[in-house]
Amino acid sequence: MSEIVVLIVDDEPLIRMDLADMVQDAGYVALEAAHADEAIGLLETQPAIRILVTDIEMPGSMDGLKLAAAVRERWPPVVIIVTSGRVLPATTQLPSETVFLGKPYQGAAMSAALNDAVATLRRGKSTG
Repeated sequence: MSEIVVLIVDDEPLIRMDLADMVQDAGYVALEAAHADEAIGLLETQPAIRILVTDIEMPGSMDGLKLAAAVRERWPPVVIIVTSGRVLPATTQLPSETVFLGKPYQGAAMSAALNDAVATLRRGKSTG
């Protein structure tokens, strides 16, 4: 499998930077977006994106839950991890096969979620 590209979407720059460092330390490529509109633009121009990590509460035309739903509809192979420190979404609010991590998450929890996402990709979910 070629390089795993992870798109990180969070309006808080320090959280985004920390997560990008964690992704890169794990051996993956990190792309960053501050809001959903920027994320959609990257998804449209960067077909190598395989994992989306998004916060729920963000400014712009859609929040992280709507972004996750749009990604699941337009890019079904992308593995989605949703995070939030304020909102605990109901399972029915998350697109199918989406992982939720509450903030603040431990680095080990995010690393495990990323490793699970890569395992999902390697099982062939992203080959379609």
